[in-house]
Amino acid sequence: MANERVLIRCRNCGTRNRIPVARLQDGPRCGSCKQPFPPIPINSRPVMVTDRTFADEVIASPLPVLLDCWAAWCAPCGAMAPVLEDLARTYAGRLKIAKLNVDQNPMTSSRYSVMSLPTLLFFRDGKVVDTAAGALPRLEIERFLYRFLN
Repeated sequence: MANERVLIRCRNCGTRNRIPVARLQDGPRCGSCKQPFPPIPINSRPVMVTDRTFADEVIASPLPVLLDCWAAWCAPCGAMAPVLEDLARTYAGRLKIAKLNVDQNPMTSSRYSVMSLPTLLFFRDGKVVDTAAGALPRLEIERFLYRFLN
């Protein structure tokens, strides 16, 4: 993890910066305009999001976000939960994993046309860059992540 880097876009000038993961908590600055980046919390567990917190947690996230759209009654969703917990620990500092209960948050799920469960939405710079539907094994999710993070 010491050599791993994360790509962060400066909110001031829009420049993309490659920051070493080990320096995220040190208060790095933009290489172009020298504005400091806000500290990036390193979550080693998925973050629960709602219609109210979605913009702050997902759209405004400086890290790429994997959003798991799920429901309590969905057995495949429950089967994927431990995999996503483990991926959150594995990719802490490089990726934020968020969970959205579609039954309790219909505005966000309809905005992104979530039609089947579970659905994974991959966000970078506040925009959806990829999606995956259905219960996927860990290896398949990591294939998506490999393309998504590199």
